[in-house]
Amino acid sequence: MRIGILALQGAFIEHKQALDKLGIKSFEIRQKRDIEKPFDALIIPGGESTVMGKLLHKLKLFDPLKKMIENGLPVFGTCAGLILLAKNIIGENPHFGIMGITVNRNAYGRQFDSFSSEASAPKVSENPIPLVFIRAPRIERASSDVEILLELDGHIVAARQENMLVTAFHPELTDNTAFLEYFIKMVK
Repeated sequence: MRIGILALQGAFIEHKQALDKLGIKSFEIRQKRDIEKPFDALIIPGGESTVMGKLLHKLKLFDPLKKMIENGLPVFGTCAGLILLAKNIIGENPHFGIMGITVNRNAYGRQFDSFSSEASAPKVSENPIPLVFIRAPRIERASSDVEILLELDGHIVAARQENMLVTAFHPELTDNTAFLEYFIKMVK
């Protein structure tokens, strides 16, 4: 198994470290030639979604990656990755616009409002999972074919639709690999 990590900006190094810890091969996607070799899945990390969206277009990665995801490539979007995949973003135009969710960008406030919590996601892990929210979005609505994996205080913060997994939080910033392991099972 070989997983590509979008490395335009954001928390891509932490995702690589988490994959290394699990013994999963990965590589960074920085330009179009990086996606010309075969790979089994994609991680879109947290970061600044507007900047990432612009860079995806500038580097000519947007259309090929969108097609790959639409054709079934498993993708895990954390925080900004969730925003990039969302079909609807409140007050903004969508980016990839392929996952049946409506997202409220920066719903949890500014950088200063970042926080940690813990919650149970029985479909992902038997144990509570630590959650790190940094300028995090949240899912306000989900289409009927989206599976809700985790809610925090009545708000959707993790979901899956077919080959797409998203979290509003940053699992790569904790030692807990439950969501990454869940994604690896999706890939297999």
